[in-house]
Amino acid sequence: MSEPASHRTARAHSGGGAVKGDKRSFFERLVEFISPGPDSKEELLRTLADAESRELIEPESRLMLEGVLRMADMSAGDVMVPATRMDLLAIGADYDELLHAVIATGHSRFPVYDGARDNVIGILMAKDLLKLQRAPELNLRTLLRPAVFVPESKRLNELLRDFRSNRNHLAIVIDEFGNTAGLITIEDVLEEIVGEIEDEFDDHEQESGIYTLADGSHRVAGDVAIAAVNEAFGTTLPEEDFETIGGLVAHDAGRVPRRGETRAVGGLRFAVMLTRGGAVRWFRVEREPADGAQPDSDSA
Repeated sequence: MSEPASHRTARAHSGGGAVKGDKRSFFERLVEFISPGPDSKEELLRTLADAESRELIEPESRLMLEGVLRMADMSAGDVMVPATRMDLLAIGADYDELLHAVIATGHSRFPVYDGARDNVIGILMAKDLLKLQRAPELNLRTLLRPAVFVPESKRLNELLRDFRSNRNHLAIVIDEFGNTAGLITIEDVLEEIVGEIEDEFDDHEQESGIYTLADGSHRVAGDVAIAAVNEAFGTTLPEEDFETIGGLVAHDAGRVPRRGETRAVGGLRFAVMLTRGGAVRWFRVEREPADGAQPDSDSA
């Protein structure tokens, strides 16, 4: 018995049309059926790398996606500025002292403490200093904005969500005992995804990567050639095994040092100012004191 023409037409429009419109090969559909997708983060990272090599996504897109995945495993303690490197303002400081600190650091927000440096009572916006200049009778406390406190264990993806919803840009990080461990900004979190954002460390007019600071110390980029550091400081750091100063310092430490850490290498003291993407972006470099005394670079 022959099949009615209406049934043959309906079957052609349903099953036949779908197969004809699928431009994947039988092998590709079979592989997708057997292995529908990555089942681990490592496999997903390999998939992203493969997608970039096949020009399915741009290199920048891959880096951002990897940054999102990496950020999910990181906490505030991983990227914060340690307490020893925080720029703080004292509630009892006079106007000239406050203005000098704002100009010297170039930050837009400052934690303010009362008594002990650990006792942060609020955040001062640099622009609010103008109000003190116009009306000296104002009390600095009235200009403070509430400080946000987060634990070191706070996940970066959660912190970013909080920053966005609360419209905050800075949070004070506290340790398990309630003491100030450091601070973290929304820029610190975003840079784990998109890479370095232009900040107060950037200077497009100079390309050497070695800059003299106001206190006589130097700011040195992590990707500066060791030969350039030797020439600038008159040192004899080894140039055979590593090309950049960041690579040499990381090798000496046995790992990439975190922000705020200090390493003494070849007569120089390297304090990490900024890290990005698993590498040191900027060092603060001073000559190691001959008598072994500790320099002032670790103080805020």
